[in-house]
Amino acid sequence: MLVWLLKHYGFWLADAATGDSHVFLTARIALAAMVSFLTAVVCGPFAIRWLKSRFRERIDSASARLNELHAAKSNTPTMGGLFIVAAIVVAAVCCADLSNRYVIQALLVVVGFGCLGAMDDWIKISTQRRGLTARQKIVAQSVFALAVSSWLYMVQLSQPQGLELVFPFGKMSLFLGAGFIGWSAFVMVGSSNGVNLTDGLDGLAAGCLVFAGLAYAALSYLSGHRLMAEYLSIPHMVGAGELGVLFAAMVGAMLGFLWFNCHPAEVFMGDTGSLPTGALLGYGALVVRQEVLLVIVGGVFVVETLSVIAQVASYRFTGRRVLACSPLHNHFVFRGISETKIVVRFWIGSALLALLAVASLKIR
Repeated sequence: MLVWLLKHYGFWLADAATGDSHVFLTARIALAAMVSFLTAVVCGPFAIRWLKSRFRERIDSASARLNELHAAKSNTPTMGGLFIVAAIVVAAVCCADLSNRYVIQALLVVVGFGCLGAMDDWIKISTQRRGLTARQKIVAQSVFALAVSSWLYMVQLSQPQGLELVFPFGKMSLFLGAGFIGWSAFVMVGSSNGVNLTDGLDGLAAGCLVFAGLAYAALSYLSGHRLMAEYLSIPHMVGAGELGVLFAAMVGAMLGFLWFNCHPAEVFMGDTGSLPTGALLGYGALVVRQEVLLVIVGGVFVVETLSVIAQVASYRFTGRRVLACSPLHNHFVFRGISETKIVVRFWIGSALLALLAVASLKIR
């Protein structure tokens, strides 16, 4: 909407200095965060009341001890990801350039993975099952991610470094060619599930997503700015600056969601919120060719995922568990550490990792 108005009244001009970023991009990025935040905060109470009458959390994990510790969370409204996704979409429609292919693809990722997450949540709530099986979820995510990756591959063909795997330190890169499609699907699915595994305590995933989203909002802006990209020796992706609007919208939506999700939570995001936001992180990293840096930016999500893999592998091959309960945050819950303390410490770690990732750009 805002972009149309700027074009209509003659304010939409290409900036020769950036080669890509348009007038008011910085302002639109900031405005997107505000619009999504206000959308989430204003719609939140209505959405929570509606969800409370239809979609309540059922505490039914594989651990009886964990079920006991989280018993108080039973019947809390879930699928709060519905108003997270809505806030992102509203902010994007208001502030982003909808003629930009990256923006359209990012919105497709958010809505598509959001629908998959909603299906998983619906099965958990309406049946005695624990949602889609791991295989069903991975297959569905992979098929959708491969479709988006194929389209992204066609777009990246026109970018000078669009198909290169860029390493964060030094000036090393690896040309992926058609392998970019499979790699992209792997990154999006992995990032999506990493956030999903982290979403186990009040405010944990949402807070970490704020810091990761801020980092990629900055990386998107820098990648879309020709002079900045050249100065930092990072790939210049024409059109990537507009993704800063999407990431700002995600940050605003998460802050608005945290308004209700902080301990004790009034609502949970469910897979409806964790899957699309995680996939958006992966997609943005692929566009700006900083998916390796995502390991640092999303370090909390990576550690949570590795903790599950280590737990399963250790128990399968040795019959012993390396953690009291996985993912890692549950291990600390079992150790008697308060939920708020665990969450804040994970937030601190996420903030420091995001700063480290952005600071590493100049080390090149």
